[in-house]
Amino acid sequence: MLTVAYTEGRRTPFIGPFQLFLMANVLFFAMQSLTHTNIVSSTLDSHLHDQDWRDVADRLVSQRLQTLQTTLEAYAPIFDRAIVLHAKALIILMVLPFALLLPILFREARTPFGAHVVFALHLYAFLLLLFCVSLVIAAVNVAFGGPGLTSPRMDNALTLVNLVASATYLYFATGTVYAASGTIRAVKVVVLALAVAGILLSYRFALFVITLYTT
Repeated sequence: MLTVAYTEGRRTPFIGPFQLFLMANVLFFAMQSLTHTNIVSSTLDSHLHDQDWRDVADRLVSQRLQTLQTTLEAYAPIFDRAIVLHAKALIILMVLPFALLLPILFREARTPFGAHVVFALHLYAFLLLLFCVSLVIAAVNVAFGGPGLTSPRMDNALTLVNLVASATYLYFATGTVYAASGTIRAVKVVVLALAVAGILLSYRFALFVITLYTT
């Protein structure tokens, strides 16, 4: 509804999409700091041992350490501090590929590209708030002696919940903004939800590469 109101020019009563995204971003990173947990950024150790691209990361890090003539122990703290800063500054990058996907899936709606960008900004503001809820759940789990997001079971469960919540949001949002309906609507929602997950993984890998070659 916010997306429709903005594209129709009814903007005065509402926060702009970019401002809303920035507010959600600030809240998200504040929650990460309070809970000492990172979702979009990972430590160098995590990239080397836990992520799907760990073999590539190991090779790239070894080459970088040789170039810098330093050790992993000396370099890791520098990388870990820098990637948190990059995650805050570059998170807008996730909006762009999603916005480019929308006119492909909804070309029959003949929606101006600016409206697709607004839709994407509102979606990612929702996702950042959703991540905040996940951080609270993980923090409560830790407070009661649980492992929090360090547990693959907890991490996978919250990932699944977030994916279902994203798909639900997209189902209602595409109906409201693009007047999508029927079976094709459900198919497009599945594609968009998978795109959200894929973009997040790609963003985390991009953060790794950017941080590696700028520190």
